[in-house]
Amino acid sequence: MSRTHFGYHSIGEAEKARRVAGVFSSVAAKYDLMNDLMSAGLHRLWKAFAVTLACVREGERVLDVAAGSGDLALEFARRAGASGEVWLTDVNREMLERGRDRLLDRGRPIPAVQCDAERLPFPSDYFDCVSVAFGLRNMTHKDAALAEMRRVLRPGGRLLVLEFSRVWRPLAKAYDWYSFNVLPWLGKAVAGDEAAYRYLAESIRMHPDQVTLKGMLERAGLENVEYFNLSAGIAALHRGYKF
Repeated sequence: MSRTHFGYHSIGEAEKARRVAGVFSSVAAKYDLMNDLMSAGLHRLWKAFAVTLACVREGERVLDVAAGSGDLALEFARRAGASGEVWLTDVNREMLERGRDRLLDRGRPIPAVQCDAERLPFPSDYFDCVSVAFGLRNMTHKDAALAEMRRVLRPGGRLLVLEFSRVWRPLAKAYDWYSFNVLPWLGKAVAGDEAAYRYLAESIRMHPDQVTLKGMLERAGLENVEYFNLSAGIAALHRGYKF
């Protein structure tokens, strides 16, 4: 049986999807609040930067993969306008419903599809922009997911990957202390799930660093790939194009 990692633990590939689903089903109700607390609101600035670099224009088609509570999709819908098309996808039903309902409450009836990012149910060469924010590190086969995102992009389209990354080395010790002490404590106190946020800290360390992820996008067929470090590398935004 092929093996992969769930945080620091080695598990069978078939088991990872089930465990990740359990994490997000557990934290869905407190997801937005925990994001604000964990990052002191910085995640909103990171997402705003991603939206700016996505350069979505009126009438464009946009796919937000692993969309969570819909922060990016909401902004994309505002920019794409009534003539545009924005799709919300997530593998986790609870998170997808949360994102869909949040957008409906804001007057944005965006189609929502529960699906695996490694097998997107969309035609090739369809979207002008594809995004994934803080979801890639949870995918079992990241290379397959990136290839799928490229497949559904039209020629000239762009892929944006916003993800936790490798922090600036002088900050690493303090960041590790925060990640493995404060995050699990917050998870227990606010979301009632200490283990989920310990997994979060571990999954960040197991995720490819900025340069490695850039190479993965290039091997998936994206071109002109560049990345932007955010908050000293706590997060990074990668952008690549399909030509």
